[in-house]
This record gives sequence, structure tokens and C-alpha cells, in this order.
Amino acid sequence: MSIQQSPQVVVIGGGPAGATVSTLIAQQGYQVELFERERFPRYHIGESLIPETYWVLERLGMLDKMKSSHFIKKYSVQFVSPSGKHSAPFYFHDNKPHECSQTWQIRRSEFDVMMLKNAADQGVGVHEGMRVLDVLFEGDRAVGVLVRDEAGKQTEVRADVVVDASGQSSMLINKFQLRVPDVELNKGAIWTYFQGAYRDQGKDEGATVVLSLRDKQGWFWYIPMQDDLVSVGVVADFDYLFKGRAGNEATFAEELEKCLTVKERIANAEQVAPVKATKDYTYRASQAAGDGWVLVGDAFGFLDPLYSSGVLLALKSGELAADAIVEGLRNGDTSRAQIGKWETGFVEGMNRMRRLVCEYYDGFSFGEFIRRFPQHRGSVTDLLIGDLFKPELDQVFEDIDSMKSADVSNH
Repeated sequence: MSIQQSPQVVVIGGGPAGATVSTLIAQQGYQVELFERERFPRYHIGESLIPETYWVLERLGMLDKMKSSHFIKKYSVQFVSPSGKHSAPFYFHDNKPHECSQTWQIRRSEFDVMMLKNAADQGVGVHEGMRVLDVLFEGDRAVGVLVRDEAGKQTEVRADVVVDASGQSSMLINKFQLRVPDVELNKGAIWTYFQGAYRDQGKDEGATVVLSLRDKQGWFWYIPMQDDLVSVGVVADFDYLFKGRAGNEATFAEELEKCLTVKERIANAEQVAPVKATKDYTYRASQAAGDGWVLVGDAFGFLDPLYSSGVLLALKSGELAADAIVEGLRNGDTSRAQIGKWETGFVEGMNRMRRLVCEYYDGFSFGEFIRRFPQHRGSVTDLLIGDLFKPELDQVFEDIDSMKSADVSNH
């Protein structure tokens, strides 16, 4: 496919954030050129969707494709305590009786191809195997990109807006040194895949299970996928997982011994992939936009995977940025103030999810909280399903604080 030399928008990266932002802008009649350095399908972690992804998938025209896919349907999440006690499943439908309360456990290599093809079908110029070498600036304003194809040919592509959706290795987060690590959530993960592992039946087959380690040092995810695969990973503090340990395989095996429920579930299963690890976890950019440029998805930030918020935050940041860019293109305003106007509300939502993550790591009992504040059951479920972007949820955290301080003064 030939490259439009002067589109209105250039998007770097074809993952969920890049596919979302480009599709929504193209739907409004603007020319968008998307450059992805790899050839899809490619492997990626981040396999569990949460219900609030539904609304963005609907706008993208992806819902029918998801419904006819062979991805495992997910209706709930379940927590297992350090002693092995299972919580009742959190059924999303109990909180929102709507079809959005059924979501999916996806294979990212397939899902990302579906999203990128959907973008191309809606008019985005999609170019795979194209590496963006540089973002071009005139003064402080981004004005385009320099790309190189697989044959080594370089091309300058000018645009009104450059969207960086290139993931954790984001070009602009590094260029402007915007990355702010989250010292409180300095975690890492080690994971692999099993075939033939235990899974619940019926409605519970696709539940995400979050299992605490016996010594409370971290937790396992357990995500049933299609083709009888289960994704199994351990998350804990970076130093604990990676310093002075005998290697990722040995560490994974050692942590399994501290989570007998997972060990039992995979006892008759076959490990079918090498052990993988990631050490570059929670961080955020200090700003989401500048004149003529925007960061979305992991290029803007990544939050701990505890509540499977990664794909939601990619889709949501892509959606919000697209709406701000479209409005800016209509009004001839691609300043930071216009195309980054979504940042404050998005960060507030991200911070609500972050607070929920931190409470889990602090050993906070949500069960006890709901018993004391039954009026918050719906709000806590809203947070778990990713319905994060509404200020009234902050009352939950005010009452968590009051409960904690009451508990402290009672001791």
C-alpha cells in the first residue's frame, strides 16, 4: 500500500491503542497513516479484557467480530486468599445487567490482528514492517515522522498530529525524558502457558482467578484461554522476583510451591511455552501531549496487571485522544491544550484503579469493607470492571481511609 505523503494524522504502533485512535479518527473522514515496525501476528501479553472495553469496541465496530470469535467468554473474577480460601465469584452481570458484562479472554496475537484489520477496513492506511526512525519537529511542534521500510528506503511523512502508540519503548517518552516510574508499585512478572490445566465448568470456565501467595509476597494470575490453554503468571516486588534468584524458571517453580491451588490446577497439565518475564512495570509519562503530538496506551503509561486494566487503558486513551484530535482538526487547533485535554480525566480514572491495586497489596479486606459499607458494593464492582471515569467513585476511597483510621485508633 502506498503512503499518503501528507495525511492529517500519523500513528506510530499498531497495537490496541494505535488501532483504536486511528480507526476513530478515520471514521470522521480524516486521512490517517499508521506505521507498525513488526509484521502481525506477533506475541504480546495482556490477555484478559474487563467489561468496560465493550463501549470502545462498540464504537470501533468490533463487537460482532468479538462475538463470532472463538475467544473464551469471561463473566467474572475470583480471588483466592493466602490460605487457599476462594471468594465467591464477582459476576459482572450482578452489577450491570447488560451484555457489556460479558467480556473475553483473548489471545493477543489474534485480537491485535483483528483490531488492525478493522482499522484498515475503515480507511486507515496501515503499513506493517515500517520502522519510525524519528519524529520530526519544527521548534516545539511535531510535524511528521521519518520512516524506513524493510528494503531500507526512507520516507518523510508530514502530518498535523503525530500519535505515539508504540508501547513501552515509546520514542517520545524517551526523547523528552517523560517516564516517571511508580516507586510504590515496583513490580515484575514471570509467566508461561499450560495445556490441559484445570478449569471450572459452565459460566465459570472463563473466570480470571487472582491467587495470593502463601507468604503474601505476591500473587498468581490464572487466565483460561481457547485451545485448552491457560496463562499462568506470578507478580511480586521487583527485588523479590529478580535479585539473588537462580533464574526465571527456578523462581517460577519456587513461587508455585507457595501457591498450592495453582500447583493443583496445573498438576496434570503440560507446560507448552518457555517462561517469560517482564521487569519494566508501572510507570507513567509526566505529560500526555505537546503541540502536534500525543501519547496513548503503554506509550503514556502502564499500570500493574492485577485487575487486567491494560487493554482497557489502551482503548480508552486511544478513544479520548481521538475525540480531542478530531475536534482540534475541525477547529484548526492541534496545540497541547486541545489534543491533550483528555489527560486530566484519564489520569484521575487511572489513579482510581491504581489506588485499588495499592489497597490489595496492603492486604486491605474488600469483603470487610463491603460489610461495613454495603452501599459501596456497586461502586467497588464499577472499579473492578473498569468504569473508572466518574468522580462519585472517590467516596469509596474516603470511606476506605475512614475505616483504616478507625481500625488504627481501635488498636
